[in-house]
Amino acid sequence: DKMGYFLKKTNNKKGTYLQIYESFYNPEKKHTSHKSIKPLGYVDDLIKSGISDPIVHYQEVIDEMNEKRLQEKQKIKNKMKLQDQPPLQYYGYFPAKAINEGLGVEKDMAILQLAYGLRSSLFDLLSCLVYARIVKPCSKYRTFQDVIPYLCEEANFSLDQLYAGLSILGNEYKKIIEIYNDKISSHYSRDTSNTYFDCTNFFFEIDAEDSLRRKGPSKENRKSPIVSMGLLLDADCIPLGMKIFPGNQSEKPIYREVIKDLKSRNNISGKTIRIADKGLNCGDNIMDALVTGDGYLFSKSVKTLPEKEKVWVLLDQDYVDVKDKKGNILYRYKSCVDDFEYTYTDANGKKRKAILCEKRVVTYNPKLARKQKREIKKEVDKASNATLGDTKRKEFGDKAKYITVTVSDENGNAGGEKIKLELNNDAINKALQMAGYNMLVTSEIKMDDRKIYESYHNLWRIEESFKVMKSELDARPVYLQDENRIKGHFLMCYISVLLVRLLQIRELNDEFGYAEIMDYMRDAKVVKASPHKTVNLTKKCPVMRKLIELTKLPLDNFYFTSTEIKKIVRYKFKH
Repeated sequence: DKMGYFLKKTNNKKGTYLQIYESFYNPEKKHTSHKSIKPLGYVDDLIKSGISDPIVHYQEVIDEMNEKRLQEKQKIKNKMKLQDQPPLQYYGYFPAKAINEGLGVEKDMAILQLAYGLRSSLFDLLSCLVYARIVKPCSKYRTFQDVIPYLCEEANFSLDQLYAGLSILGNEYKKIIEIYNDKISSHYSRDTSNTYFDCTNFFFEIDAEDSLRRKGPSKENRKSPIVSMGLLLDADCIPLGMKIFPGNQSEKPIYREVIKDLKSRNNISGKTIRIADKGLNCGDNIMDALVTGDGYLFSKSVKTLPEKEKVWVLLDQDYVDVKDKKGNILYRYKSCVDDFEYTYTDANGKKRKAILCEKRVVTYNPKLARKQKREIKKEVDKASNATLGDTKRKEFGDKAKYITVTVSDENGNAGGEKIKLELNNDAINKALQMAGYNMLVTSEIKMDDRKIYESYHNLWRIEESFKVMKSELDARPVYLQDENRIKGHFLMCYISVLLVRLLQIRELNDEFGYAEIMDYMRDAKVVKASPHKTVNLTKKCPVMRKLIELTKLPLDNFYFTSTEIKKIVRYKFKH
């Protein structure tokens, strides 16, 4: 539950000061607010008063307060008559369930949970959380109370078992991904000739950092502590692995760790072309790929190229145009193969230089050029209005690159005390000149230029996966406190994306977008009309028509019998 009590820890010169705070919904501000309920004192003073570990002690007190609060809420809910609630049932998750149960991961997860003594099935718990997340994402408490009871599943676990199971899922998330990968490889086969990697982060509504949630560069430019996630996709853009790491760690070494870990865990052999954007392009990552027998395909900023290479980029000759049916240019490209120098760090931590033969493909996209020129114009307009009060570069922001600060005397000669801001027209013209251009660098010198371009541009799938997690699956902001529960939460989101991607790409042949599939799965509901008959409330759509063709199920019927509902939710894809 997002609302409740929590322990606020404030660090100052005297030490760590503890207070009990309450989170509540503020209807005036239309978002969550916090207020102090009870000041507790400084940790050192509390230890002197006889409390050996004040943080643990008061966290237990708060847990009891939250439990009592939830019990009171439940009492109020129990007073509501069942007939006041519409007897809705969600069944749209059935294709994801068909894939999930068809993979055969249940037996392996049953063995995994033996060490923990969890009485309920870990697979059933994960499955219910995943299906609920797909049809109606919300907090764990609301999921347990308001979503799982309306699935066509029997949930044989309590709320306490849900939280205990979530901690186990988080503690063992790498093993569970390994189990899924093993079953997917035997059931569908995996193509790891190319792998796509990117990172994102998720902010948390807490003030103080801990071992996992650390302050770092947030994608949303927030100052809250964040957790970072690295996501790896296979050549078909189906998730292959995930790594959760503290928000203050660099993504570049994490990239190498994830690749190494996943290859060893999943027995991935042979050459893999590692594909990532310019944020992960560095000498160490390139050398790591080559040393381990892999290839690489990265983008590279044309703005940072040496002048000689910039001249080659801007030369009009040798470009090949790719046009649409109407004859409009979609993009242009040209390439060269040459030796390029890289700096990397060896096993002893020393900087070394290496000369690598690689192909470089430069592209020009008119649509991207127009977009970037609009952005440059905005920054130039801001720079035109900059004042001397903005004397620090960090206060200028992006517009700083278009400003020159000069110091002169009253006659305009250098060396005086008069400070003046001027637009850097040279920098503006260079930026406008390079708008729309991008460069791809790869070890695969024999790969076709168009294939290089198309392979790289599949990275949008990984960006879409992050977008789905953050918006469709409501993976942010997360209010969970326990580190393993946080990891369990992200595993649940990962498995949700994995199952829907398998449905989209393997079962539906990539004929529909992720959003179209999610819309159908969330729209598919029935309402009970009598003890033996239900009414189908689902709107007809292309995804439904494709599933009817594929499964031969009566998904467009107005009435469902109990037998038909069971047949739908127990469906298995045939391979």
